[in-house]
Amino acid sequence: KGKQNKYGYNANMKDRKAYLDKKNFFENVITLYGRNVVLEILQDMSLTVHKLHLAKSNRDEGVILEIKNIAQQRGIEIKTHTKEQLSRISKNAKQDQGVAIDIIAPNYRKSGDIEATLGDTFRLLALDGVQNPQNLGMIVRSAAAGKIDGIILPTNSSAKISPLVIKASAGTLFKIPIFHCKTLEAPLASLAESAEVYALSSHAKEDIYSLEMGKRVVFVLGNESEGVSKPVERLCNRSLAIPMQRGVESLNVAVTAALLSFLPN
Repeated sequence: KGKQNKYGYNANMKDRKAYLDKKNFFENVITLYGRNVVLEILQDMSLTVHKLHLAKSNRDEGVILEIKNIAQQRGIEIKTHTKEQLSRISKNAKQDQGVAIDIIAPNYRKSGDIEATLGDTFRLLALDGVQNPQNLGMIVRSAAAGKIDGIILPTNSSAKISPLVIKASAGTLFKIPIFHCKTLEAPLASLAESAEVYALSSHAKEDIYSLEMGKRVVFVLGNESEGVSKPVERLCNRSLAIPMQRGVESLNVAVTAALLSFLPN
């Protein structure tokens, strides 16, 4: 318990609320890096930028000067750092090129917000250990173009949103909700109570084309080499396969996502 201040508020409760508000805010911030990526983001007026980070070693010329000018025109806060400090922000010292940017992504949300965001009817892709950034980007592109309403993306043991993902998504990354979580276990356990949760498996007897689509559907796609992990598979209601011809065993996870994205209602 904290002492009440002269306005009658509990100081500790007030501090905790401020901490939680700040924590929630930064959970929806994506940090990206690289000069060309940052320039493209700044030029996209539909994206809200929280802060621009620059290394003190950058020279005020070329792309760096253009980045600073646009940021100043947009009224974006610019922070300068040592190379070491910037590498801790970008988490990629080899490729950040002395530039990083914090984006407030409106479609980057906590997995607990799925129902509040999408309502009673939705079709989701849940990614279990998809580690290749190019695959993640292509999955996002197919989902955004097709009939998928959102993607559940764990932060543990999965590809992170990065310039490579943005490039592979061909500009569609911010067009579809991405619901982040530490692991898939908690959101899938919750969703399985009211939705059909299907694991994609080459060993399944039922195939995707025999499926009668329900109001709430989650397709779980596994790791590029191992497939859906056993702990995640146990949380799924059923398993589905993609029928294969000529002895082909499996498809790339991004191709699988594309097929699922365009299944009829």
